[in-house]
Amino acid sequence: MIEARFGHVNIVARDWRKLAAFYERVFGCVVVPPEREFSGPVLSAGVGVPNAALHGVHLRLPGLGPEGPTLEIFEYTEELDALPPAANRPGFTHIAFAVPDVAAARSAVLEAGGHDVGEIVTLELADGRRVTFTDVGDPEGNIVELQSWSR
Repeated sequence: MIEARFGHVNIVARDWRKLAAFYERVFGCVVVPPEREFSGPVLSAGVGVPNAALHGVHLRLPGLGPEGPTLEIFEYTEELDALPPAANRPGFTHIAFAVPDVAAARSAVLEAGGHDVGEIVTLELADGRRVTFTDVGDPEGNIVELQSWSR
């Protein structure tokens, strides 16, 4: 096993500034300067995309301290058509935020330009813990799980 520490999750956006502002406003993510602007053969080699050029930002995720992981939001100057997000599509499907009130968080997402994906439900685990959650979409359609745990 290699020694590792979680670093970040990336979302490729159609408009990185608007999407970053959504995550700042709704979830309290904080920009980690500087803004990123990369292009050229080294970037292309690293990401495997010919003529790659991108702009974006890292946002510190809430609740994990000043050295915690980030949400990296990048916009490529050339992008491919996206498949619609779906909870059962193989690959990464969502980012989750623990919130004190799932219904209130859902309302905040919808008011900020997000959309419904699923209903608010509660599941009970074998150890007696309960998780209340729902899936919503951010303004670009990425799935965000809102969850709250209890006994």
